[in-house]
Amino acid sequence: MRYLSFDLEATGLEENAYIIEFAMVPIDAKERVIKEELGKQFFVKCPSYEELEPNLNPWVKENNKELIIKAHNEGVSIEDFKQILEDYLAQKEIKEFFNNQRAVLFGKSISAIDLPFMNRDLGWEWMNKHFHHRNLDLSCYTMGLIDMGLLEKGMDSGAKLMEHLGLGDVSHTALEDAVNTAKMYFMLLDKYGK
Repeated sequence: MRYLSFDLEATGLEENAYIIEFAMVPIDAKERVIKEELGKQFFVKCPSYEELEPNLNPWVKENNKELIIKAHNEGVSIEDFKQILEDYLAQKEIKEFFNNQRAVLFGKSISAIDLPFMNRDLGWEWMNKHFHHRNLDLSCYTMGLIDMGLLEKGMDSGAKLMEHLGLGDVSHTALEDAVNTAKMYFMLLDKYGK
């Protein structure tokens, strides 16, 4: 199948966290192709780091301070976020890649984090209009492989799976994470697919 692999970075995992970076890249699981030339990444406007800092968790303060500053200074509004996605999905190359159908979203831990944030910020109706109601979450897929005894316990963690597959560390930049998530999926398909 073909998917739109995506990732977002946020000011935390809490319900009121802000999306600060978003990236997407089309992938073809059957052909094991990542269309990096069609990838797109941008920042989403958030309050200033100083305003957010009192409520940020320690990991975010240590690892995402620069991303938050960049998002505050260079990010687009939520309305512009919607327009960027609409324009992207309307491109001839993207429409042809997905056979003029709504894209199926793919990512890591999207069921728990990314999709709830996107539904909240972009609206459920808007999401349903532009993306297929089905999606593929790599974390859920790896949990199934763990249950089948094919992967060790703990491999549903993106960082542990990256290390296990020899892909290095998680970058925590949205585009690189969207690409690496697709690479991990392809590697798992090659290893356990047949």
